[in-house]
Amino acid sequence: MSISHITVRGARHHNLKNIDVSIPRNSLTVVTGLSGSGKSSLAFDTIYAEGQRRYVETLSAYARQFLDQMERPDVDAIDGLSPAISIEQKTTSRSPRSTVGTITEIYDYLRLLWASVGKPHCPQCGHEISRQSADQIVERVVALKPGERITVLAPLVRGRKGEFREELEALDQQGFRARVDGEMIGITEGMRLEKRKNHTIEAVVDRVILKLDAEGKPDTRRLEASVQKALQMASGLVVIAIHGLDETLYSTSMACPDCGINVPKLEPRSFSFNSTYGACTECNGLGSIYDFDPGKTITDWSKPLLDGAMGPGAGSAYLLRLIKLFADKNKINLKLAFEDLTEDQQKLLLYGPPRSEAARTGFHGIFGYLRDTVEESKSDGFREYYMQYMSATLCPACNGKRLRPESLAVKVDGKSISDFTSLPLDEAMQSAQTFHFTGREKLIADRLQREVIERLEFLNAVGLSYLSLNRSAATLSGGEGQRIRLATQIGSRLRGVLYVLDEPSIGLHQRDNMKLIAAMENLRDLGNTVLVVEHDEDTIRKADYILDLGPGAGKNGGYLIESGTPAEMAANPNSVTGQYISGKIDIRSNDAPRALSGKEIVVEGATEHNLKNVTAHFPLGALVVITGVSGSGKSTLVNDILYRSLAKFLYRSKDEPGAHKRVIGIDQLDKAVQIDQSPIGRTPRSNPATYTGVFTQIREYFAMLPESRERGYKSGRFSFNVQGGRCEACQGDGQRRIEMNFLPDVYVLCEVCNGRRYNQETLAVKLNGLSIADILDLPIADALVALGDLPNIKQKLQTLVDVGLGYIHLGQSATTLSGGEAQRMKLAKELSKRQTGRTLYLLDEPTTGLHFDDVRKLLEVLQRLVGLGNSVLIIEHNLDVIRNADWLIDMGPEGGNGGGTVVGAGTPEQIAKISASHTGFFLAKLYEERPYTKRGPAPAYVAPVNVKTEVANPTKFAPSVEERAAKRKAAAKAAAVKSKAKKAARTKIA
Repeated sequence: MSISHITVRGARHHNLKNIDVSIPRNSLTVVTGLSGSGKSSLAFDTIYAEGQRRYVETLSAYARQFLDQMERPDVDAIDGLSPAISIEQKTTSRSPRSTVGTITEIYDYLRLLWASVGKPHCPQCGHEISRQSADQIVERVVALKPGERITVLAPLVRGRKGEFREELEALDQQGFRARVDGEMIGITEGMRLEKRKNHTIEAVVDRVILKLDAEGKPDTRRLEASVQKALQMASGLVVIAIHGLDETLYSTSMACPDCGINVPKLEPRSFSFNSTYGACTECNGLGSIYDFDPGKTITDWSKPLLDGAMGPGAGSAYLLRLIKLFADKNKINLKLAFEDLTEDQQKLLLYGPPRSEAARTGFHGIFGYLRDTVEESKSDGFREYYMQYMSATLCPACNGKRLRPESLAVKVDGKSISDFTSLPLDEAMQSAQTFHFTGREKLIADRLQREVIERLEFLNAVGLSYLSLNRSAATLSGGEGQRIRLATQIGSRLRGVLYVLDEPSIGLHQRDNMKLIAAMENLRDLGNTVLVVEHDEDTIRKADYILDLGPGAGKNGGYLIESGTPAEMAANPNSVTGQYISGKIDIRSNDAPRALSGKEIVVEGATEHNLKNVTAHFPLGALVVITGVSGSGKSTLVNDILYRSLAKFLYRSKDEPGAHKRVIGIDQLDKAVQIDQSPIGRTPRSNPATYTGVFTQIREYFAMLPESRERGYKSGRFSFNVQGGRCEACQGDGQRRIEMNFLPDVYVLCEVCNGRRYNQETLAVKLNGLSIADILDLPIADALVALGDLPNIKQKLQTLVDVGLGYIHLGQSATTLSGGEAQRMKLAKELSKRQTGRTLYLLDEPTTGLHFDDVRKLLEVLQRLVGLGNSVLIIEHNLDVIRNADWLIDMGPEGGNGGGTVVGAGTPEQIAKISASHTGFFLAKLYEERPYTKRGPAPAYVAPVNVKTEVANPTKFAPSVEERAAKRKAAAKAAAVKSKAKKAARTKIA
């Protein structure tokens, strides 16, 4: 019989309460529930981790030591498991060298296509490059002046790894010297090169001095013979090195007939910006260079350069003397304000004259002097000081295209590879479909063309048509990165796989949501099991099967409330998710939009990226939501232009805002706070207590206790980051890492402190009967009860509970928090501060990772902020947030080139009536399905009663004799370890 279900027995990972679940195979199953209810613990930490662990264990021990090993989850058994693939939000590369094209591997096919059938052109004159004979090479060389000393080299190896012992021995036998990696060497017997490095080996064929014969004509006989020999040895390549000048590579295959520019044989690496053979030599393939910024280096353009205009370098007497000498020679009036100098004079002073003149005068420009100063400095603080005057600017050599001119000059159907990758994905797909090849080219390109088209179709199918293949992976949101990997998996056509997805609808407008759902259904129809952690209502309704966890979060969660169809969940009164899906509870935070005060901030003439001269009005003292399809320009307008302009005016930030004319009304604000989803800390030692500042106050209270005063303990005694009070065996980590080589590293509780982080003397001091370790181990909601009589602490803890984070432990590692939890943590920290009533809060999709009930709590907190006189601006796709806004600004109408305009601005009801607005269409639909009623009550959390477990025969899950024996053995081992730890602790105390 075929296995029809994936069955999990006794899952206890994190807060899971020993639950049993059964998931139908070849289905689209959604795991839902409140934030912190155990969804990720079940889907990723239990099911995916076990599937991945079992697959990895089938590999050899040698292979396993190079792979990330998954920890064995705390579960009795999992049956019917398939090989598992995880598609999470966190795995997008942040490397500036990663692009949409490279992470989808489309760029690899394009490199092969351009190298196979591309037509090379001259990068100077644009003419198509033709082959060059040996006679033509000799003619170009003898065109030099007589008396020039020339070295003829045959490039045998170009940038390849290996020892090349045979090649070197062959050269030695033929009597040739060699130039290896740019250095002339004498070949010795048994000589080998370093195996793991790239090497270039060139045979020195001859050294020739150009002479005239008796008739006064160039004597070319010896040169011709040497060139012929080099071409023969190096398969049509020869390097001509002229003493004192640059050397030139000639090829019998390709050369420009007019300019004489030679292009080596085209290879896929010629189009790789991660290879030295394809990357732009100026920016090394990054497309931008980090250099001194004129806007930052010249601090006051209204003053003369040497009288207050120049920032860094103004204190260098040597630089000032060079500037004066250079200005006198070039007749530049340094008494004029810097902004009154001509553009050429400004560039000469900043960037310096051409190299030849700079070598004579010693003046390489202000930037050249500053670069040399930074490179020569050994002080990190000095370099950091100069870094604030630098910015990433477009590479002047390749204009951001990343490749060498020779590679950019290769065309397919009239387009360079850079032209193609800069197209939006929908246009790139149409362009790839119109590529026309004939004869031999058709045979070569047909398969490559089909692979490119198929992958572009998948990317467009998941709603990413506005992206381009050259878009940097570092600029992608978590949802975009996840959908890219989803499209890649659809293209792989695998069957029988378990896919585990983490909220793929993040950052996706409702218009494109059905495309995403169709993509997941496509994966399912191929014969795979798709397990999705999701809060999106459309995805839940379309699911084949639902696992609803709850009823609350943290210790109140971890139960299986419902497993069945969406209709069964909606009918379950114990399911909070079902209550929202059925419409019994509605998300309302206000009965009608607020009346606007008339105060506003206006962004005029925004043209950054795809914005088309946009002028946007942002009312103050209101909850303003900016909406629009993905790629319509929302983040560019709010984050790149508005926030950077505010930060520059209010905080003197060095980050330049995007292109726009002006921003009006900034003087009406005291503060601008951007609350994003970046982690609150990047080490396990960072936690909610340290981030919010509560831990400092808790430690101070502990230090004020009578017992602490008797012992002379200060607040530092209660920190696990400094010596004195912490456990020195684990240095305050509470656990120790044991390396297992080809097995995953094992983290075990510290045998001295048993995971409590502190030594016994520190733990003996107690506040309200709790030690410092006990307090860190409390959920925030419980800590509020335990420490509620301490006013400074109560306010901060209450705010954390208000934003729905009461289930998180005070000492929980910051690295375990999701993006949505981190964002709410930052929001709570801002809420706990004293309000001025003149603050603008900017949030980017704060509903990420939030359940319906968490969205309700978040809206209540945001409305409270606005009620205190502040302004809140949100970028959002969630319709419940959108319809509770006081004012909407809808961008669009499409994404990418089809967006960048304001489709409409007004109240939600007004936007719902705009026919050109995609957001308005779905708002109108929502008003029809769920008309405004009085605000729904908050759901009451009840203990799970008659929790449903989808198990065909529960009795068969009784532990076997072997399982019971293994459990007894594990318990005995744990008891022995605990006894040993206690004994060691007593010995240490004694």
